[in-house]
Amino acid sequence: MKIISSEFIRSVYALKDLPQDRKPQIAFAGRSNVGKSSLLNVLLNRKKLAHVSATPGKTQCLNFYLVNESFYFVDLPGYGYARAPKTLKSDWQGLIESYLQDTTALRLVVSLVDLRRPPTPLDLELWQWLVANHRPFAVVGTKADKLGAAERSRLAGSLAMESAQYSAVEPVAFSALTGLGKDLLWRKIAQLL
Repeated sequence: MKIISSEFIRSVYALKDLPQDRKPQIAFAGRSNVGKSSLLNVLLNRKKLAHVSATPGKTQCLNFYLVNESFYFVDLPGYGYARAPKTLKSDWQGLIESYLQDTTALRLVVSLVDLRRPPTPLDLELWQWLVANHRPFAVVGTKADKLGAAERSRLAGSLAMESAQYSAVEPVAFSALTGLGKDLLWRKIAQLL
């Protein structure tokens, strides 16, 4: 995919503030600190479009990025860790679930997991929810550059076996540092736009 333009549009804290232009949307979900912002920056060929924070759980809303003036990337709040009151976390969960369930423009959910670790119960819960709600999704194993080739291949195989019961789409091993998996992920995204 050739990126001609990409820009941050808005942060959404309530469903009433979602873009109403019906452009296709690709959402990115995963636990806090899994590398969503880094992945978005690599896909969009930008260094600091999506803010990369050293503090997990900083994204507390839906962040919309307009790509090529024709579709959106949507950065969802991370799950599993955040220094925030339980009531605020509950609000995020409600916002995320309502967004994923009710947004007709949503074409794909990209579920990010750390390739070095097995999917967490929260990852599996997300996959089960996406299957039950008939939402297409792709699994991406991030931080692949932190593994040697043999270990990366072994863990990618394990991730494929784990995710196969939820999704027929082969997972992508991805590295924000080297760009590994970027083209393959773009092909999966382009198929659904």
